Amino acid sequence: MAPLEPYEKVLVSVDFMKTTHGKITCIDCHKGTQNLDKNKAHTGMVSDPSADPKGACATCHAELTAGYQKSLHSTLAGYWTVLNARSTPEKKPALEKMFGNHCSSCHSTCGDCHVSQPNSVGSGFLNGHNFEKTPPMTRTCTACHGSRVGNDYLGKHEDIPGDVHFREERMTCVSCHTGPSLHTAPADQSTHRYAGEQNPKCETCHPKVGAAGDPVSQHSTHKDKLSCQVCHSVSYTSCDGCHVSISKDTQAPMYKTEGDYLTFFIGKNARKDATRPYNYVTVRHVPISPDNFAYYGENLLPNFDKLPTWAYTTPHNIQLKTPQTETCNKCHGNPKIFLTADKVAKDELKANQPVIVDKVPAAIPGQ
Repeated sequence: MAPLEPYEKVLVSVDFMKTTHGKITCIDCHKGTQNLDKNKAHTGMVSDPSADPKGACATCHAELTAGYQKSLHSTLAGYWTVLNARSTPEKKPALEKMFGNHCSSCHSTCGDCHVSQPNSVGSGFLNGHNFEKTPPMTRTCTACHGSRVGNDYLGKHEDIPGDVHFREERMTCVSCHTGPSLHTAPADQSTHRYAGEQNPKCETCHPKVGAAGDPVSQHSTHKDKLSCQVCHSVSYTSCDGCHVSISKDTQAPMYKTEGDYLTFFIGKNARKDATRPYNYVTVRHVPISPDNFAYYGENLLPNFDKLPTWAYTTPHNIQLKTPQTETCNKCHGNPKIFLTADKVAKDELKANQPVIVDKVPAAIPGQ
């Protein structure tokens, strides 16, 4: 993403002054002091009024901001769910220091979606301080969620088409991830994006799939046994360990991943519950290794094996026709696409027992 010109970062346009937000005084949101002298006027100024969830936005949007304080975009609780599982309480201070340097910038405010680009990609207004009710996907959503979700969804991998929802219908992220799901989180979804009820879910828009009268018999046969992505996604990005440190030269936080690559593997469902009853799901390798945070201390993840490194995933590259849908035996009797033990690093075998497929479903005769 190209750097913004200075005027693009601070412009308050004539159009903005005609909007509802433009009729509110600068001081109402940004504080500061009413004074013709710039330095005095900027005394006590708040550059990002939405950084405080109880601040300027809450004045008019109290219900939304109250809910947003509990959302994963705001709390980043998903990170701590997995960090706490792999670590121990006495290691937490070191992890908190690491988190503050390397992970907390993923926190997003109201303004990061509706007014400006996220800080992690350079900030700067989206449209001359005008508020965008629907965030522009590529400048907000995939600006942060680009390496896996964005590249898969938009079809940026060679010879792999973009997700059919984008390619055929030009659906944006908020077509599925609607306002309520972004602005808040039910109590059972406040710790991890795959906790609680499945939302969004494919059946919301495809209610006839697997129902009586569905002409595709495989839908009924596999319903509740396979996640939709097992049949309808194609290769997606996996990545290995992400090692963090502080630059000796600039003192800036930095990171280095061991590698990223395209995979497609079917594994056992380690998150099986009433809303995700599937036996098999797609899995991807997440950027974790025992020494990811070694810069901040020794053995900070003593319970590394508590969670799989090949994790339940919902790839954003859905296709109507995929290699798996060609014939039954593209899956049945085909060990290449199942996460078997031989595909897992030896030092990660214990961690991945919940997802490793011990016995590939047998081939179907005549298929």
